[in-house]
Amino acid sequence: MSDDTTHFNRQRRRLGIGVGLGCATASSFVSAASRRQADTAQPLLKPRSLRSGDLVAMIAPGGVVDDALIEKGVRNLESLGLRVLTPPHLRSRHGNFAGTVRERLADLHSVLEHREIRALWALRGGSGCASLLPHLRYDVIRRQRKVIIGYSDITALTAAIVRHAGLVCFHGPVASSTFSEFSVAHLRRLLFEGASQHVMSLAPENISQGDRNPEFRTRTIRGGLLSGHLAGGNLSVLSALVGTPYAPQFGRALLFLEEIGEAPYRIDRMLTQLRQCGALDQAGGIMLGVFRNCSPRDGEASLSLADTIDEHIGRIDVPSVYGYSFGHIAHQYTLPVGARAAVDPQSGTVTILDAATTAD
Repeated sequence: MSDDTTHFNRQRRRLGIGVGLGCATASSFVSAASRRQADTAQPLLKPRSLRSGDLVAMIAPGGVVDDALIEKGVRNLESLGLRVLTPPHLRSRHGNFAGTVRERLADLHSVLEHREIRALWALRGGSGCASLLPHLRYDVIRRQRKVIIGYSDITALTAAIVRHAGLVCFHGPVASSTFSEFSVAHLRRLLFEGASQHVMSLAPENISQGDRNPEFRTRTIRGGLLSGHLAGGNLSVLSALVGTPYAPQFGRALLFLEEIGEAPYRIDRMLTQLRQCGALDQAGGIMLGVFRNCSPRDGEASLSLADTIDEHIGRIDVPSVYGYSFGHIAHQYTLPVGARAAVDPQSGTVTILDAATTAD
């Protein structure tokens, strides 16, 4: 028996967690909800707020992790006053994935069923989350109403869960992120305090970065108030969901997008996909975060990042902004996916219009 499994079983005995779902075959995970192609007609639910002392599960539904990353994640979550459970396959490896699809699903469904666990907090993004989507137990996710948080490749999970489980999810720091004072303040307001009409200003550190690095520089692309239900996340992951049953509902959405390490020609390809499927034109506003390391290399024949964005977003009649405080950056908002929000370009603020979590 591996050290991971021994550790998990020790936690299971202490906490009363069951492992039956972890032993089921992958095919048994496919629920009627996951096979349904139509959009859910269920009203949107909010997860229960977190409190100091709550138990959370640290999960790796995408990329492979190591001990150093796990230790950092545990320290970060414990600094919020949370207790941390690590499922048995967290250290599994399958190429660059954190285990096979079956192993990752087993961990997800085991912790979803445990009543004491209040949140599923992704340790990192990476790749591979989209492979889980046809097999997720959306009925269990909706019934349990746990906080689910992460960003980057976790975009695939949050988009599918909002659409098919009707549960608000969170685009925010993964457990191994740098937990800056800015990021933690917004985490606490949204996840712990359930703040309504929560106003988020730009991170001062990001504004300062913009003086030196145009990728951090805030600008209004198309004027006007942006509003709608929050939908989006990582651009490359989101564009890959287009044409599947797991893409967000873009109509009148406040579409938010971020990216890292993609050349402008690849950004062009992804924005072309979103524009041609109608996602950009249908939006009630487009909010771009910081696109880190997405500028062309010196001497490369290329449009700039700003020119690439303007080629697509600047030419449609939808209010839009760039450089807001989310993405692969240390000082980032937490955005409740599925909840209503508004952006005021003049003040540079994002307002979450309703509480994203509930006390009950």
